[in-house]
Amino acid sequence: MTLPVDPAENLAALIRCPSVTPAEGGALAALQAMLVPLGFAVERPVFSEGGTPDIENLYARRSGNGPHLMFAGHTDVVPVGDEAAWTHPPFAAEVAKGEMYGRGAVDMKGGIACFVAAVARHVEKNGALKGSVSLLITGDEEGPAINGTVKLLEWAAGRGETWDAALVGEPTNPDKLGDMIKIGRRGSLSGVVTVNGRQGHAAYPHLADNPVRGLMALVDALLVPAFDEGTKDFQPTNLEVTSVDVGNPATNVIPAKATATFNIRFNDTWTAESLQAEIHNRLDAASRRKTYRKGRKEPVDYDLVWKDGPSHVFLTRDDRLVDALSGSVHAVVGATPELSTSGGTSDARFIKDYCPVVEFGLVGKTMHMVDERVALADLETLTQIYQRFLEDWFG
Repeated sequence: MTLPVDPAENLAALIRCPSVTPAEGGALAALQAMLVPLGFAVERPVFSEGGTPDIENLYARRSGNGPHLMFAGHTDVVPVGDEAAWTHPPFAAEVAKGEMYGRGAVDMKGGIACFVAAVARHVEKNGALKGSVSLLITGDEEGPAINGTVKLLEWAAGRGETWDAALVGEPTNPDKLGDMIKIGRRGSLSGVVTVNGRQGHAAYPHLADNPVRGLMALVDALLVPAFDEGTKDFQPTNLEVTSVDVGNPATNVIPAKATATFNIRFNDTWTAESLQAEIHNRLDAASRRKTYRKGRKEPVDYDLVWKDGPSHVFLTRDDRLVDALSGSVHAVVGATPELSTSGGTSDARFIKDYCPVVEFGLVGKTMHMVDERVALADLETLTQIYQRFLEDWFG
């Protein structure tokens, strides 16, 4: 029986499946075909929720006596954009100058391909693992993330599954393999501030109430002063205003309302709840103290709506997990990776509620871009790192 020991062959099979979220596209079937010969029991539950597409997911486990390691990731990919702009077809897995082109090559079918190859090489070399390995793979990471990892974790835990540690194969390295391991993530919180005014003619401002002035005052209070100076493990908390809108195409009409949307990436100085309280306090204070209209100090009439589902900050403190992965990286590439909490969110934010979790994968320079691609040499190197990690973590 031929085992899936070649990460490039594994990746080519996955790229050729057009699994643009929310479509399964054959990617989970291709992954299952790789895992069954390795002795994995594979299940592919489908989860649903009103107003969202049904999502097929995959959970595979090879059982053994000892600790249980989860590898987590996703086979869904973002749309290709302008397909004519690609120099190689986005679902052909063509190789040119030592690089494989295709949507998902880096984010993150490449990581899955390498992990499968690492397990296959370990089994081929050593036989049984000294414990259990599972793959928790969703088709909903690039989508709304409702019918994917959250429900898959709940489903597996409901069947009695427990894990001792997890590795997420997202592309974590900014420039070269071995640069960075993610040992945590900042939290993420989003909201919309709406200032209510009164529409009127721009030539008769005394008959109207321009909400833009009030919105400017409130936005200023959100941006200054800084929330904190950062911590030992995290960057400073940062708020970005991502949209300002009055819904007004006319130049001679004072709008009836003005809105600002913002997103905050926060460190472990805060919880989502304490940060929401801070934002409310800032807005309330600013609404009371600013001169608003007609030269009178009037409170700004505003509403604040929080977006659903904030992501909570977390930091993994499992020395065995972090040291095994960091040591494996160093053993293969000769460099000690930075232990970082930078970047956006990932599905690790859900996994952290079940077991310690770290993230390590390919170089992310081309993810989501036209001509997404990965060096074949990187696929081999990552496979060697994963294989060494399996040996070291299971002891």
